[in-house]
Amino acid sequence: MKLYMPQIAALVLMLNSAFVSATTSVLFIGNSFTYGYGSATKHYRADSVTDLNKEGIGGVPALFKSFTKQVGIDYDVYLETRGGSALDFHLDKKSALIGSQPWDQVVMHGYSTLDSKKPGDPTELVNTVAKMSAFLHGLNPQVEVFITATWSRADLIYQTDRHWSGTPIEKMAIDVRAGYNKAAQVPYVKAVNAVGEAWIRAMELGIADTNPYDGIEFGKISLWSWDYYHASNYGYYLHALMAFGNLTGLDPRTLGENECSGFELGMSKHEINMLQQAAFDQLIRENKVKAAPLKSTESTYPKYCGAM
Repeated sequence: MKLYMPQIAALVLMLNSAFVSATTSVLFIGNSFTYGYGSATKHYRADSVTDLNKEGIGGVPALFKSFTKQVGIDYDVYLETRGGSALDFHLDKKSALIGSQPWDQVVMHGYSTLDSKKPGDPTELVNTVAKMSAFLHGLNPQVEVFITATWSRADLIYQTDRHWSGTPIEKMAIDVRAGYNKAAQVPYVKAVNAVGEAWIRAMELGIADTNPYDGIEFGKISLWSWDYYHASNYGYYLHALMAFGNLTGLDPRTLGENECSGFELGMSKHEINMLQQAAFDQLIRENKVKAAPLKSTESTYPKYCGAM
């Protein structure tokens, strides 16, 4: 048997290498808009992902993990988040954690207003995206970097004396997207993840209410949480659907109305369908996905729903 030990060891190493290469690693870098503040999403399936800060966060990364698992894609999902932070915080304070391994894909975003001190000004965002992308490229020259343009904040639109006060609900999302479009011009950024515009698509489809301050219209959902700033389960779900479509290139509607995470978070089949449609509408506008055959409505909830 000793004569075969080197060959056996080599075979084991080869198989392990194949397994590692078959698994895609993705890191989410962000703040409360990624970790799911204000909703049950924050600790959702936290054991399915690796929180580099060891704070027990599931959030959008765990929803993304669930979606990929349901379609049979092998992802190792990690996150590094801090509430109220922009990308400069992660560069200055968390670079050792972020640099702990080379990443295949990274999804990241800055502060919700582009700049906490100068709302609407993308200058700092562009600078920090450039630095972070270069850092990530140094870890892995093949890394794919996605930057997430976040949503319109109802508290900054419907309250007085705010930067976007009195403007149409889509205005802030469009302004934020414009800032991220500038940031996307720096080296090593693959694409913008247009979450804010997907929220607008949900409103256009009639599933999402546009103004939580005057009550939620019957038959509609609120994408915002109780503070009209952060997202609800619905808002984070749509956020994760957009990440799923952008990173995998798959039509999010293929998850189907029986998608298990929506079910676990208390959503109806109609709500799940409509949020998937909103994500698809935005992704197809940007040629990020191709329309795919949809699942039969006769299917039952997947077994993964009950698996932890």
